[in-house]
Amino acid sequence: MTMNVPDPVTMVLSIILCVFLVIIFHGWNRRPPNFPPGPTPLPLIGNMHILNHRKPYKSFHELSKKYGPVYSIQIGEEKMVILCGYETVKDALVNHADAFSGRPIIPLFHEITKGYGVIFAHNENWKVMRRFTLSTLRDFGMGKKTIDDNILEECDCLVKKIKSYKGEPFENRMIITAAVANVIVSILLSHRFDYEDPTLLRLLEIVNENAHIAGSPAVMLYNAFPSVIRWLPGEHRKVAENQKELHAFIRKTFTTHRKELDVNDQRNLVDAFLVKQKEEKSNQRLFFTNENLTMLLTDLFSAGMETTSTTLRWGILLMINYPDIQRKVQNEIEKVIGSSTPQAKHRKDMPYTDAVIHEIQRFGNIVPNNVPHATTQDVNFRGYFLPKGTQVIPLLTSVMLDEACFERPDEFYPEHFLDSSGNFMKKETFIPFSAGKRNCAGEILAKMELFLFFVSLLQNFTFKAPPGIKLGFETAVGFTRGPISHKICAVPRV
Repeated sequence: MTMNVPDPVTMVLSIILCVFLVIIFHGWNRRPPNFPPGPTPLPLIGNMHILNHRKPYKSFHELSKKYGPVYSIQIGEEKMVILCGYETVKDALVNHADAFSGRPIIPLFHEITKGYGVIFAHNENWKVMRRFTLSTLRDFGMGKKTIDDNILEECDCLVKKIKSYKGEPFENRMIITAAVANVIVSILLSHRFDYEDPTLLRLLEIVNENAHIAGSPAVMLYNAFPSVIRWLPGEHRKVAENQKELHAFIRKTFTTHRKELDVNDQRNLVDAFLVKQKEEKSNQRLFFTNENLTMLLTDLFSAGMETTSTTLRWGILLMINYPDIQRKVQNEIEKVIGSSTPQAKHRKDMPYTDAVIHEIQRFGNIVPNNVPHATTQDVNFRGYFLPKGTQVIPLLTSVMLDEACFERPDEFYPEHFLDSSGNFMKKETFIPFSAGKRNCAGEILAKMELFLFFVSLLQNFTFKAPPGIKLGFETAVGFTRGPISHKICAVPRV
């Protein structure tokens, strides 16, 4: 006899409901005055029962059709505000930039980061780390030819690796991720790894696993009920274990750099940070601490690798499914570049390719929820009152699929970024890196990588599905929205 075993989310929710039902009558649904409207929450679990736990961004987007572009939702005890559509998201992040520039205290992420680094940092610490990151990335080549050369070196390595498969099916996730990781590692550590290096493979495994877990139903539960879930076995413990291992590698690396440091010959971001550390006065508040360095490197390595590699994987998958578009890109490459080495300067002469890359980012919708924001002060926004500390999700999915901005939002349609004459058309409504004071610090680097990697790959290969296989657009669970694991064929172009 076969028994139906409930899924873990249902089981844990049932246990929590049974154990804590006694406390439900104590002001559970109390809202601040003039707070945005939203679905009525249930005691204890809030609105968790109406969400798609694997793809909450879909539920958030659907709910906006009923409650409007500014509405509230409750996850456990946490009341949060969802912002939908380009105009609303821009209004918050750009026109009210200071008021929406905070980060909420999200239990699992706060326990891992302790507020250090740049992504989940707060207040003055965030401002100092972000200024340092932007200036140092510029100093070490972001937006300059020097970083072009690093990316192109990695493009050559990636092309050689893919050629080694001789057109046979292979899974592309690890090698594409490794190639992109090597670009950011060159900036952070002046180093590159061989694609088979066990250290690199372990680091990639850690980051990929944590990105998957961070978007899982288990983590939603943990963040809603940390005091209960903390003591139970589960994926939240695996995230902490992985982060501990990654931090140990990073600390070992910058310890080596400290021994070799020459303040007059700063080779990379770690050196620049260590010089700042030496310059800090003991009577000042210290920002350039070992804890901040560890978390900053973790942030830059993880974010700099995951989003760009996921976008490139979407790009290849889309080219397989739209062979006519793949051929048009290759024709433009032949016309503008031929067999020469691609350069960033070629982008301006390749409007169709540029439009395709932008549409890959839009359709791929890589960070669908955005990274959560928080209000830094009481704010009146679009007729509603949001108290200081309110968690806010400026939903990037709703911007990427905004019918007011894109003619065919649910389709892959490069013409979204082309005018009637075939010229590239820049759109201010296109914000895959978010907007405002918390936008992605590595945006310029990511744009360079996407163009050079994508063009190099299509210059050298025609991508196809393995014989007899139909590849679709199913997505994996994760903080980023990537395609499920699949094999591809890369046929060398003559």
